[in-house]
Amino acid sequence: MLHHVSLGTSDLDRARQFYDPVMAALGLRRTLDVAAAVGYGAGITVFSLNLPANGQPARAGNGAHVAFEVEHRSAVDRFFAVALAQGGSGDGPPGLRPEYDAHYYAAFVRDPDGNKIEALTFAAG
Repeated sequence: MLHHVSLGTSDLDRARQFYDPVMAALGLRRTLDVAAAVGYGAGITVFSLNLPANGQPARAGNGAHVAFEVEHRSAVDRFFAVALAQGGSGDGPPGLRPEYDAHYYAAFVRDPDGNKIEALTFAAG
């Protein structure tokens, strides 16, 4: 069972500015805010952005991404719009991904550090 997932950031203030509204669009709120990390969840922290422990600049993982499941397609659409409005870049607009499942509706974005995040649902319509 996963406890939390963390991605690297080189700028916690920029991460907060990006993720506060993006996570709110997914129904999550800031649950952790310390010198080296900011985290989000519904109760406990399940997703965080951390300054690298080795002091080196953060780098996005090639092939790595974090996916958040939501209840409705409109939440996927809202996630994508908010992420772009906050300075993220699109990496796959909202739409069906039949190569995964006939009902897999998702959107992919890159945060300001280049980390790939996704919102998805299996809900029809």
